[in-house]
Amino acid sequence: MTLQLNKDKIRSMISDDQRLDERGFTEYRDVQIEADYISTTADGSAYVQIGDTKVVVGISMDTDSPYPDRPGQGTIITNAELTPMAAPSFESGPPGEEATEIARVIDRGIRESSMIDLEDLIIEEGETCWMAFIDIHVIDYDGNLLDAAAIGATTALLNAELPALNDDGTVDRENYQGELPTNGAPMTITGSKIEDQVLFDTTAEEEDVLDARLTVTFKDDGNVVNMQKGGQDPLTQEETEEILDIAEEKGEMLRERIFDALEEAE
Repeated sequence: MTLQLNKDKIRSMISDDQRLDERGFTEYRDVQIEADYISTTADGSAYVQIGDTKVVVGISMDTDSPYPDRPGQGTIITNAELTPMAAPSFESGPPGEEATEIARVIDRGIRESSMIDLEDLIIEEGETCWMAFIDIHVIDYDGNLLDAAAIGATTALLNAELPALNDDGTVDRENYQGELPTNGAPMTITGSKIEDQVLFDTTAEEEDVLDARLTVTFKDDGNVVNMQKGGQDPLTQEETEEILDIAEEKGEMLRERIFDALEEAE
């Protein structure tokens, strides 16, 4: 009963143009980004905190054979791990629906934006390629995981380096040959609908009552390369356009924050 009363209160407040934490509907909580967070065991990494949501992303590079149907391309593999340590609602074991969705949305945004050109990951066509593993670890959960994970993945890729190769083709974990080739900094931003209001950076409590959400990935030039709809309710054309306009603006702001973090890590 207490939980339902809290949900009813959130919906009532939003109908009255208010949020529990007194933010504006498009206002983000405090955002902290730290690049090169794991400097010894990852080839690229980032720590992201949005409010009380905390995410660590690590990049690991390894070599393998390219897929037979794509002999001239390397591989990206994205995984997300949501453990009970982050929230009681998360369960141990294989990735659940939410973890799978996060990994797919982040992976698609990177691929569709061409942030990583898979042809740049080829070492010897048809024989050897780089595999880029993007591992997303949720440390604490209080909403807006998609944005936090995406910021972390973009930041980690931008500070990632390619390990050197030994004469026999094995990976030299002690040395690097240069930066991982990247193209731009795609931003993935989520807008949510509750009680006919559009909100950004939703908390866990707000996500428990959301009616719909739309996650959008933008390239640096503002072009949309990926969209993911969630929630049970539809979005009108006007609501969709509102989310797109605000998401692009927030993406530009957060992209600047990423570059500031990368500069601080140098």
